[in-house]
Amino acid sequence: MLEASAFINASAARGLDFWSGVPCSFLTPLINRVASSAGAGLDYVGAASEGEAVAIAAGAWLGGRGGVVICQNSGLGNAVNPLTSLNHPFRIPLLMVVTWRGQPGIPDEPQHALMGRITQDLLSLCEVPSLPFPARDDAIAPALAAAQARFESDSLPFALVMEQGSVADETLSEPSRPQRQRGLHYDLRAYGDRPPRIALLERMLALLPGQAAVIATTGKSGRELFTLDDRAQHLYQVGSMGGASGMALGVAMTRPERRVVVLDGDGAALMKLGTLATIGAQHPPNLLHVLLDNGVHDSTGGQSTVSASVDFAGVALACGYAAAWSVDDASGFDQAMRAALDFEGPVLVHARIAPGSIKALGRPTVAPHEVARRFRAFLLDDPVTRAR
Repeated sequence: MLEASAFINASAARGLDFWSGVPCSFLTPLINRVASSAGAGLDYVGAASEGEAVAIAAGAWLGGRGGVVICQNSGLGNAVNPLTSLNHPFRIPLLMVVTWRGQPGIPDEPQHALMGRITQDLLSLCEVPSLPFPARDDAIAPALAAAQARFESDSLPFALVMEQGSVADETLSEPSRPQRQRGLHYDLRAYGDRPPRIALLERMLALLPGQAAVIATTGKSGRELFTLDDRAQHLYQVGSMGGASGMALGVAMTRPERRVVVLDGDGAALMKLGTLATIGAQHPPNLLHVLLDNGVHDSTGGQSTVSASVDFAGVALACGYAAAWSVDDASGFDQAMRAALDFEGPVLVHARIAPGSIKALGRPTVAPHEVARRFRAFLLDDPVTRAR
């Protein structure tokens, strides 16, 4: 049986010092120790879902930190999408610690029986190699060395599967979260014709400071942004729908000196609405959340989302955002963006826009792994050739 600090300290010595995840009783000692140590060279972000945790850790890697995602094996179902459509195409490494609930031969709750039988196979299908989580001090270094070898050879995730009782009990001494006053709402809606997405993207590009980092959600937002101007500080999230805001949180926390902008859509935001709560709780002052809401899934034929009945500004404020703007025309968007860029965040600009996009819209011609590395190099202000 290990002491939690032995594994955490050994991981941190290899640069794996940014943790995110969702609890499991097997993980309690690790979570208690890392949460109690947050701020002393470690970060721990409790996520609303396992997929969100993967996106946050991916953002932390882009910002120069090594990510560790911890979750119950039942949560692998929530993590499959980002593992396969975010980490894999962008070649973003992270360490996963996955518990083995439902381990064959060990009594457990019925809901864990199937996942217990297929945990390692599911990881393998996602091309995530795994080893048993170390149960002794002398097994930590070899396990972490295997993970490091994977990172260096393929720049992809590696998992350690934890059996019950692997880590000794730890008490929790987690700092309490501050009580915040409800943020400010600015309603600038004109209730006229709604602007096209590309008109607002043009305004955004004109207003953003040169050192701002932009993460664009999957779909036509990223494609139009690329068409307007391909920049090193742009990341076009070609998969992992809903994960852009989690990635932006990871970047914002690891690069607090930069303005970080997440360009979101209504369908994507609804898919991972819990991330707004995580952002509000972490309260990064440098995060600007721009939500372009056309009320439809534009990339798949224009089917309606449920956003018409959703007050995204109200949701953001209820989740702890410092301010939110509601707009529905170019003038209001311009005014909101200017104000939001001068506001200490996190802040949201919710813009109702018209459905549709420009004709013959292309796709980014830069490979995702190249986009990730030049974006990371931009964040770290290092040459791309050194951005590993």
